[in-house]
Amino acid sequence: MAALHLGFLLVFLILQHIPRGFLVTVQTENGKVEVEEFGETVLSCKYQVEKDPNPRVEWKKIRNRDVSFVYYEGKIVGGFQGRAVMEGASIRIKKAMLLDSGEYRCEVSARQDSRPLGEATVSLTVLVPPDVPSCGIPSSVLTGTVVELTCRDRQGTPPSLYRWYKNGIALPNTPAQDPLFANSSYTLNSSSGTLQFNTVSKGDAGQYQCEASNGVGEPQRCTAKFMQIDDMNVSGIVAAVVVVSLVVSMCGLGVVFAHRHGYFNKEHGRNGSSEYCTAPQDYSQDFKHTQSFML
Repeated sequence: MAALHLGFLLVFLILQHIPRGFLVTVQTENGKVEVEEFGETVLSCKYQVEKDPNPRVEWKKIRNRDVSFVYYEGKIVGGFQGRAVMEGASIRIKKAMLLDSGEYRCEVSARQDSRPLGEATVSLTVLVPPDVPSCGIPSSVLTGTVVELTCRDRQGTPPSLYRWYKNGIALPNTPAQDPLFANSSYTLNSSSGTLQFNTVSKGDAGQYQCEASNGVGEPQRCTAKFMQIDDMNVSGIVAAVVVVSLVVSMCGLGVVFAHRHGYFNKEHGRNGSSEYCTAPQDYSQDFKHTQSFML
């Protein structure tokens, strides 16, 4: 029995050392590629086949579940014509555009091989610097109110992060830790670009400006705008409330007076109208008397 087991082991070792042909294999040197807009980059693809002398190479782009050809039947096709070339099985993009972002697949088919198909995937991200952000800064607000300033860049890839400035000085994320802004009460959101004052005060008045940056190109700022803080006119509000109260009171007294004097009573309307209506006269007796007189 031991001799039998030894025989199987020897056969197994011999089979492991028998030379084999290479199956078709496809690989890439960089599975995640980043390039700035209008820059140049390479989507690499290398392959090995078993015995097929003429393997077929194709490149496809997958974006939002849509599949389109980039390299097909030996030529660059679609929107890459004129700005991309083949270097072996790799593609060199000479002028990357934002719409080029997506997933690319290099497919190699060798029909004469044991495994006729192999593929490799490359993810391409085209980086775009931020544009001048759009800022929402009110010109005048009242003390004690909640005020929100907004900042938005719709072009940058990856999405921009935002920083706010007051009178040219960057606002700290935690105002209580900075002596210059210890009396301010605000909340900063660097991702959404909002600057919210929980209770705005006179000390918050000043020139405000927002900056957008994403690590690509130069940061961009919107035009600075002055935000004025006005005191709430309490005396004016009280006077307005008093005037409204007086008007409502006068209207109520007028309704009570009219009701007491019967202006809302239906019988009063009927009696009043009867004073101006007289019953038609009956001339029948006069007519009869005239007739008898004539006789």
